[in-house]
Amino acid sequence: MADIARTRDILADLVAFPTVSADSNLGLIAYAGEILSEAGARLSIHHDESGTKANLFATLGPEGDGGIVLSGHTDVVPVEGQDWTGDPFRLREADGRLYGRGTCDMKGFIACCLAMAPVFAERTLKRPLHFAFTYDEEVGCFGARALMEDLKRAQIHPAAAIIGEPTLMRIIEGHKGCYEYTTEFRGLEGHGSDPDRGVNAVEYAVRYVSRLMALAEDLKARAPAESPFRPPWTTLQVGLMQGGAARNVIPGHCAVEWEMRPVQEADAAFVKDNVQAYIDAVLRPAMQAISREADIVTHVVGEVEGLEPAPRSEARRIVSELTGLTEAEVVAFGTEAGLFQSAGVSAVICGPGSIAQAHKPDEFVAVEQLSACLGMLERLTAKLV
Repeated sequence: MADIARTRDILADLVAFPTVSADSNLGLIAYAGEILSEAGARLSIHHDESGTKANLFATLGPEGDGGIVLSGHTDVVPVEGQDWTGDPFRLREADGRLYGRGTCDMKGFIACCLAMAPVFAERTLKRPLHFAFTYDEEVGCFGARALMEDLKRAQIHPAAAIIGEPTLMRIIEGHKGCYEYTTEFRGLEGHGSDPDRGVNAVEYAVRYVSRLMALAEDLKARAPAESPFRPPWTTLQVGLMQGGAARNVIPGHCAVEWEMRPVQEADAAFVKDNVQAYIDAVLRPAMQAISREADIVTHVVGEVEGLEPAPRSEARRIVSELTGLTEAEVVAFGTEAGLFQSAGVSAVICGPGSIAQAHKPDEFVAVEQLSACLGMLERLTAKLV
């Protein structure tokens, strides 16, 4: 089994890379790639369009389908405005806890995987073991989405994926999706004394929001009978609305930030189809009857599929055998697991640390949690030889 001291050292190195989503992760990717390469893994690194970020996909063992993926994202949330006891990007240990940005979300899991790589390499693996480390999970799972396309092109078909988000080493089999949008209303400005000569972007945005709220009520009736989520239905909410310049000026622009969290993929289609039909049949024609330049444009911030509990899940069966746990739960937060599931890979979430510590100042992971994760990965070798 990997030494906990070695794991701690690797975690300290990982934390020292300030891989906030707005910045590059290439230093961390190179570091992880070197450890995996020294263990004999075959590496594949794919950059984003900017060239400043990359996914790392590495494989130990034979070629072929049916492998197991250990997956984690390399980016972390910002630290600005947070009151940290020490340097967020320097690992600090106290009372059995390791403090630093990303320690639980989710560099602790990545450190365990890297520490275990030489252990896996010593065995004669009969089944592929993949390591998938991605970029930009925190801002829309963009790296994981690109990874799914890369695996499809390479015709790599893993059987199961363990996503090591912080769950206190409990098994998580489901979470809602997270679909985020900005809908932009482009109207026609004018003097407030003659509203009919302009296209009031704020007023059309209000009508649009009213439609969203009506759909939010409709979604409650669509909740699956056995939905394990809380609340059991797909939620929809408006988080921000901005538009206008002054009370006596017809506003020519307004933007609405909104999101939905589907419990089932069909609900996302239900909302998008209904909203688009309302725009096409009602709002846009009324706006363009006054100004042909008026329009409504929706920008996709991110569409991350949920992880739907599966009655027969190889990933859940594997992790259940590794941990000894027989029960699985669902959570409110989103992960990359749904993308694996949508790509045909059985997925489950299980990793060290608590989500209650994620994104907060003085984020930490307990040393005992890392030890438990190392134990799970050690037992995984039996599934591979």
